[in-house]
Amino acid sequence: MSTAEHPAPLIGIPVRLSDGDAPDADHRIGEANRIFEDVVDLIRAAGAEPVLVRPHSEESPLEAQLAGLQGFVVPGGGDVDPALYGADPAHPALYDVNPAQDELDTAVIRYALDNERPLLGICRGMQLLNILHGGNLHIDLAPSSVEHDAAPGEEWGIHDVVLSAGTALADVFQRDRMAVATGHHQAIDRVGEGLRIAARADDGCVEAVEAATGEDSAPAAWTVGIQWHPEAIDIADPELRLPLFSALLTQVQAQQREEPRS
Repeated sequence: MSTAEHPAPLIGIPVRLSDGDAPDADHRIGEANRIFEDVVDLIRAAGAEPVLVRPHSEESPLEAQLAGLQGFVVPGGGDVDPALYGADPAHPALYDVNPAQDELDTAVIRYALDNERPLLGICRGMQLLNILHGGNLHIDLAPSSVEHDAAPGEEWGIHDVVLSAGTALADVFQRDRMAVATGHHQAIDRVGEGLRIAARADDGCVEAVEAATGEDSAPAAWTVGIQWHPEAIDIADPELRLPLFSALLTQVQAQQREEPRS
């Protein structure tokens, strides 16, 4: 619990910019906007204070918004602009490609990486993390034995992921397999340099990445991206909702203890 002497760490989360209430809006936009609030609630439940990060303006420069934040969560939403990873911009499966959202989310991820702040990317947040490391995406997943997207009329799909031994992700959950809530039609294809695979689905789809470790690639800060949605309330195992947010907070607090006081 935070006190006057130990205030809750500030965790930045970029707002969603697409209008889910527009007459021609894809229904998935409204869903992404709604579950954004669930992510905010989980940040708070972990013991941190969520800070909404908005696009740069003269009244509120982006750099000024980001300064002083101790960690970041980049949530899900619409499709990343294919131009960012060299794919077909006219692919028929694309929806809600929003350059302003890409710009905001990318700026937050870059700031976290450049300033060595703990970072959690969820769904498109993980995909952008991978793209910024030079990786790319499957612009649309082919049919497989695993249902990655929700069935018609359903909010979420659900399937197992297998966690890679020795990863930060496996350390968080203390298990090698678990069921997760899912809703995506894109996924990582080529993993970016400096990242390693931390989980896969049974069809081989990359379900999580994290900053690579090792003598030549030790990460400066905890960096994890997941394809699934821990914020899902009705279908996800309640025990699996909070751990990543608690782990982010633990990393922030550890970093604060290590940093010299001004």
